[in-house]
Amino acid sequence: MNSTGSEFMEKTKFPYLDRSDQSNNVPQPPLEREYDTSRPVIDLPRPEKINIRSFDLRQAIESRRSIRNYSQEPLTIDELSYLLWVTQGVVQVTRGATFRNVPSAGARHALETYLLINNVRDVPAGIYKFLAIDHKLVEINTNPDIADRVVEGCLEQDFIRKSAVTFIWGADAYRMKWRYGERGYRYLHLDAGHACQNLYLGAGSLDCGVCAIAAFSDDDMNELLELDGVEQFVLYVATVGKIT
Repeated sequence: MNSTGSEFMEKTKFPYLDRSDQSNNVPQPPLEREYDTSRPVIDLPRPEKINIRSFDLRQAIESRRSIRNYSQEPLTIDELSYLLWVTQGVVQVTRGATFRNVPSAGARHALETYLLINNVRDVPAGIYKFLAIDHKLVEINTNPDIADRVVEGCLEQDFIRKSAVTFIWGADAYRMKWRYGERGYRYLHLDAGHACQNLYLGAGSLDCGVCAIAAFSDDDMNELLELDGVEQFVLYVATVGKIT
């Protein structure tokens, strides 16, 4: 009987943990992964200048559903900026941490947000990475077949192709492990859940639906985003689109 999951839970208990790199005075990793500065960068509207209609929190929670059918109406770049703000928006940067609109163990914030853009006004279709500290997008891949490759990587879930945008959260594992060692792998998954729930709740005020996706080929998705699959890897995926 395969007991990989049980072994993971057992071996990440506190009694098994060695001293972390932080406790050994190893310098901490960067607060955000470096990117290819030769690639085009898109400035997003500043969150404080975006007007979003008020939406009652109780209504947002009670109406939350996973929705896979979307209209052809595009998202605006303001709406995209808002969704990035609610899921990974940086509200303060210190020398050792970023503080954001979602919780993270020890304020490590080891998620990196990638986007498959299909239908957003003023943003060409393709894969982009969110530069959370500067609140910008950097182009990663705009090949015409990129949406097909993401669908294939997500086990042929075709509604991805029909989404306005698909969020892909990757982990920079050492940013978390530096403080928490092997137990940090637990916290990475928790952090992804926090971000995705904020996406569900934030999308309600935009008349958008969301569907979280955990069924994907890890190797294919990591290769697509040029992640090594060991220290950087895809954790979670979610589609967004206007409700029909």
